Amino acid sequence: MAKEKIMYVCSNCGQESAKWIGKCPACGQWNTFKEIRTSPQPLSKGRGTFGNSGGGVSDKGRDAARVLRLRDISAHDDPRIDMQDAELNRVLGGGLVPGSIVLLGGEPGIGKSTLSLQTMLKVAGTSADASQGGGMKVLYVSGEESAHQLKMRAERLASPQQGRLEGADNFLILCENSLEAIFEHIKEVQPELLVIDSIQTISTEDVESSAGSIAQVRECASALLRFAKSSGVPVILIGHITKEGTLAGPKILEHIVDTVIQFEGDQHYMYRILRSIKNRFGSTSELGIYEMQQTGLRQVSNPSELLLTENHDGLSGVAISSAIEGVRPFLVETQALVSSAAYGTPQRSATGFDQRRLNMLLAVLEKRVGFKLMQKDVFLNIAGGLRVTDMAMDLSVIAAVLSSNVDTPIEEGWCMAGEVGLSGEVRPVARIEQRISEAEKLGFQHIIIPKYNLAGLNQKKFKIELVPVRKVEEALRALFG
Repeated sequence: MAKEKIMYVCSNCGQESAKWIGKCPACGQWNTFKEIRTSPQPLSKGRGTFGNSGGGVSDKGRDAARVLRLRDISAHDDPRIDMQDAELNRVLGGGLVPGSIVLLGGEPGIGKSTLSLQTMLKVAGTSADASQGGGMKVLYVSGEESAHQLKMRAERLASPQQGRLEGADNFLILCENSLEAIFEHIKEVQPELLVIDSIQTISTEDVESSAGSIAQVRECASALLRFAKSSGVPVILIGHITKEGTLAGPKILEHIVDTVIQFEGDQHYMYRILRSIKNRFGSTSELGIYEMQQTGLRQVSNPSELLLTENHDGLSGVAISSAIEGVRPFLVETQALVSSAAYGTPQRSATGFDQRRLNMLLAVLEKRVGFKLMQKDVFLNIAGGLRVTDMAMDLSVIAAVLSSNVDTPIEEGWCMAGEVGLSGEVRPVARIEQRISEAEKLGFQHIIIPKYNLAGLNQKKFKIELVPVRKVEEALRALFG
């Protein structure tokens, strides 16, 4: 009998080597090579894995694999699958593309399985209209939970309008860990959408290692990729993450899939952020916001009202900024606390904001405006547990820090948007009309904007007062007099 083959694979990028290497030549990381044992025989065609003849898929995919001229390829867009979830559709780029493979990652208990289960229940037709034909046939493969546990969760997620779940004939559940058995069931039921929960619990017999290892995750993901591309059935993979916050398994897993979306948020907060990390069919700047409730995840269509506290009148260190993530504008509450340093070294802490950018803004405030903060502790927080990367937050950060430093609250009805440069100038920001309209819709009376954004702006269509500024000093003078 042939002996097992021993290989070493980099856990970061998937580089293979015949012997152990301290530093990976591909990605440059140290001590990332792990030993794996693989079966000496090639992949069998007669088994249940999705090989050249398995999987129960027609020969359409093999017939299409031929050389084509670029001008002969049709450029029409395939119709996307409506996920019955506006936030998820936005992050995916307009819906789920047929034949695509999507990887959903997040911390334990954040709500990955809840989001997948309640979305698949809607797609399968439990809440669809009769005119829609009852929805799609969905196969939900779970390697972590039993069928009884999934039924209990589905009943908890069902809304009173949906009624009982006995009519969900299109929603099929399979509790299995073997990839060969999963493809046998796929061949039998012919689903239109496949969900794997999770990829780290699935194993194939062609790799002699435990489930969740580098070799198992890579081989199972590759087999599911071939199935999705050849059959046109979209596949959604749920993945674990490590304690560092990255997706578990080899880095090649993220390269294989078409879309990588991350479910973020603190378990102790009610809000969850769905963010796209990689998307071959849409923008990666979109995000979806959910609110965790007893009956599942609720879509937050207007996050501005939820991210602002009810009343902050008379409180210092609070400033409102009009930010944009993707194409969605919303108002964010910036909170700052400045106090005397109790120890020799002052502290600089930021939650939801870039730490290095905070240090830069504090240097601008001290050098250009003249406020001495070198012996002060500065703590910054973006309310609601949201992490914002928009440069237009700079002006509100400086205003909140100065408000807390002088212990003077900003008057109610003021918001702002502007990027701050190193010389203290307020630089223009993109999509200023959307920012102004969002502030006006929520009842703000004044908004501070960069003066350069006034060029080509029709001020007559806004009822809110526009306060253009060129430097940080002008903005602070308008706020504090």
